[in-house]
Amino acid sequence: MRIHIPTPLRIYTDKQDTVGVEASTVGEALDALTARHPELRKHLFSEEGKLRAFVNVYLNDEDIRYLPEGEATRVNGKDELSIIPSIAGGR
Repeated sequence: MRIHIPTPLRIYTDKQDTVGVEASTVGEALDALTARHPELRKHLFSEEGKLRAFVNVYLNDEDIRYLPEGEATRVNGKDELSIIPSIAGGR
């Protein structure tokens, strides 16, 4: 499957905008991504191993937080994950 990397995090994926991984669940896909690019892990996960609150992950067009199985949701080779960090600030 393919994982789309947002511009601010591409520094940790050798400037790749998409990374291909093999996985059977969303969680396994994120684990495969961070195993290949370890510096990315601290930007996506807390020290407890939970996905950070300001990191949104979409499976195809669905926010995984609202899927019944969350990170345990099954995926296949045609699925795509998109990592969308929340942006705050301004006036």
